[in-house]
Amino acid sequence: MRKGLVFVRERDQVLGSQARSQRDYFGGGGNHNNTSTRRERRGGSLIRPLYHHHTSRAHSHYSYASSRRRLVRLQALTSDTKRRTRRSNTRVEDASTYIKAPGTGDLVVRKEREKGGGEEEEDKNNIAMVEKDETVQSVFAGAERDIDKYMALRRLQTRDSEAYYRLLIQNTEEVLPYIYTPTVGEACQKYSNLKVKTVGLYISLKDRGRILEKLRSWPKQDIKVAVVTDGERILGLGDLGAGGMGISEGKILLYTAAAGVAPETCLPICLDVGTNNEALLNDPEYIGLRHKRAVGHAYFSFVDEFVRALKAWQPNLLLQFEDFGNHTAFMLLNKYRNQLCCFNDDIQGTAAITLSGILAALRLKGESLADQKVLFYGAGEAGVGCGELIALALSTWHGYSMVEARKRILFMDSKGLVCKSRLDTLQEHKISFAHDMDYVPDLLSAVKLHRPTVLIGLSTQRGAFTQDVIREMRAHCERPVLFPLSNPTHKAECTYEEAFMGSSGKVIFASGSPFLPITTSNGETFYPAQANNAYIFPAVGHAAVICKAKTIPEEVFLEAARTLSELSSYSDLEHGRLFPSFSEIRSVSSKIMARVCKYLCENGYGEIPEGLKDSWLEFTSGS
Repeated sequence: MRKGLVFVRERDQVLGSQARSQRDYFGGGGNHNNTSTRRERRGGSLIRPLYHHHTSRAHSHYSYASSRRRLVRLQALTSDTKRRTRRSNTRVEDASTYIKAPGTGDLVVRKEREKGGGEEEEDKNNIAMVEKDETVQSVFAGAERDIDKYMALRRLQTRDSEAYYRLLIQNTEEVLPYIYTPTVGEACQKYSNLKVKTVGLYISLKDRGRILEKLRSWPKQDIKVAVVTDGERILGLGDLGAGGMGISEGKILLYTAAAGVAPETCLPICLDVGTNNEALLNDPEYIGLRHKRAVGHAYFSFVDEFVRALKAWQPNLLLQFEDFGNHTAFMLLNKYRNQLCCFNDDIQGTAAITLSGILAALRLKGESLADQKVLFYGAGEAGVGCGELIALALSTWHGYSMVEARKRILFMDSKGLVCKSRLDTLQEHKISFAHDMDYVPDLLSAVKLHRPTVLIGLSTQRGAFTQDVIREMRAHCERPVLFPLSNPTHKAECTYEEAFMGSSGKVIFASGSPFLPITTSNGETFYPAQANNAYIFPAVGHAAVICKAKTIPEEVFLEAARTLSELSSYSDLEHGRLFPSFSEIRSVSSKIMARVCKYLCENGYGEIPEGLKDSWLEFTSGS
């Protein structure tokens, strides 16, 4: 540890185990070779409805008010959680089978599995079962690694969905790292090997010709939000095939936790089109199709049948594309964005949270977006999506043409600076940022030559922001803005400590995954902002559902980004908090939803919902 810096580990901070777990990030998970269990998981049995909600086809229209009533009831149940006690179904017959939960004195069932025991026994005897109503501490009792905490939450979700959603809503900030990034990446990698009961729907190439029939046979028919992936590019981890279901399941939870969408109206989906991951193909426990990925007509015709079936099944459903490969993500978004209400979170959600972070940083610096030069290290779907939204902001708010706006945004890929001399070899999505300038092969040279004020990493290359790069940013910029956004944590271009030290504490920082705060020798604490898409996509998606939007224009993400950027106080900005605390996410989402709903309805993209009176904010917050 360098002199003058102290890492803060507050008692209630969920990151306490993060630093410890990084060294064994890929450890554990268990191998349970149970063929019948895998078939059951593959079938995608859903959790039971939180509140049984009878609908008919004639009355299946979305009611924001009824949805909110279900969520308000759920939230009300959390208010007396600590006052209520509940006996578990397991009687204390042998005290030797129980252990003390660390720091609580509560009895928890010791995790023991008899030789040859099946999944039923494992579910009965697990570390999440306690003798009182679930709290985060009790659910995590005995869980040392992050993946263990993920599994404890999954078991609670399967065993008692109401208790699970109470826990999720009441403790969103604390459980977020275990239901979403960074832990969800490891869960996706090991999905076939974990004792996971899938809560989503797999649709595979074998379902061609009957996808609509499969959707209509789903146990819950009042679906309003779906998150779909094909598993090709999960976070920064690459092709995880059928394991991609974990990312759809993780993302869909945030619609409930962050934006108040009733969980029984949400559906995670994984399209199984094969995998090019040899390790998965050779894994005897892999639950997906055992062949290479479908490409070309075979792939796109399958996706087209899926989208058409989805639209026929639920015409007003919101579809979120998630973690598709670079070569397909833009094509699918461009093809379907005007055919149904959809967006791509990796392209548009990442762009909005990135722009919001930049705008918040500029509030602190007292500067204009028009005065910035932005350099992206990484030119995939997320990076180019960010660049396009920043260019749109410059065009919309500062009067630039899109061509001129793009000239203020530079990209580097694995082969060096994206520029005009490379046009013959560039992928199509990079061409609009191929400016007429000298080629440079490496990041440090680009920083020295072009002197960016904002440096954003979306490369998944750990350590790409070296101390030389950070010091060079500081040399020409009093308060450099550094956003190493690659996920999960071990893929980040630099850590907060590295950025802080290299810039002599002047950096304005945001990362994709969480890092620990830093306290200086004079006792002042600075916090690394986390540019988490969960600030954006649940609110945007729920607003689109409320207004029955037929499409989601790019300007919606400008509105969301600007709204979020205005919510942190100047004092919070000074200490690194570019975004509000995630403990305030429901209030934050209400404000974003209000702005987005207003934009959609005023510009003809949506319908004014029944029940709106004078204020959008009162409506979205339930006031």
